[in-house]
Amino acid sequence: MPPPRLLFVHAHPDDESLWTGGAIARHVARGGDADLIMCTWAEGTWRHAELIDAARELGLPRPPIMLGYADDRVPESAPESQRFCTGSFDEQVRTLTQHIRRLRPDAIVTYDAIGIYGHPDHIHAHRLASCAADAAASPRLYRSEGDAWQTRSIYFATIAEWMVDDVRGDLFASTPRDYLPGTPESAIDLTLDVMPWRDRKAAGIRAHKTELTRSRTMQALMAMPPERRSRLLGTENFIRRDLVPDGVDLG
Repeated sequence: MPPPRLLFVHAHPDDESLWTGGAIARHVARGGDADLIMCTWAEGTWRHAELIDAARELGLPRPPIMLGYADDRVPESAPESQRFCTGSFDEQVRTLTQHIRRLRPDAIVTYDAIGIYGHPDHIHAHRLASCAADAAASPRLYRSEGDAWQTRSIYFATIAEWMVDDVRGDLFASTPRDYLPGTPESAIDLTLDVMPWRDRKAAGIRAHKTELTRSRTMQALMAMPPERRSRLLGTENFIRRDLVPDGVDLG
């Protein structure tokens, strides 16, 4: 059987590399096809250019599709557009439905229900991808946006508790454990070993020069001793939701 066709839906440039860069590189290396939809930042901005570089490092066959909304905390990310979280949800679902029907993915990959660590744009992307997957499958909805398409599974990227515990002393020393994210192992449906592709994932992260300069968290992650950094970058975790019986495996 050929690898499934995948669609990754992310909120911000760098999320595709941080949370699913290994899955993307692994999938493409195995002969799979995939597309990336980015919800915020407009074409022509500096982070859009960095995203194109990151997508190339990960091996994506086509440039990312930009929805062009503004980052919740960075209005200059799309100066002429609404913030992602305040735009018309019906319009957003319609747009993503059109992309799903055109691209026909077997599986969609996005964030878990809390957006991995609670960022409002991540949470909104989770809701949008979930609703659009359902809408795309219904021939009664958005009839002008193409023939109905049934995506077979959605995979929600999540961060495992052991990962949070591993970096807690480096990144969250003053934060009580109860306030930190993290999904227990028993609630994770898929743990991908992406160690062979960790260098590609790291290259994707490093392509986001602006965020690496700004974010102390990303700086601390990439400055960790190689063994610890490899362990963190070499594993990606997902919660699986099948939309049809048996769904589809990521392979």
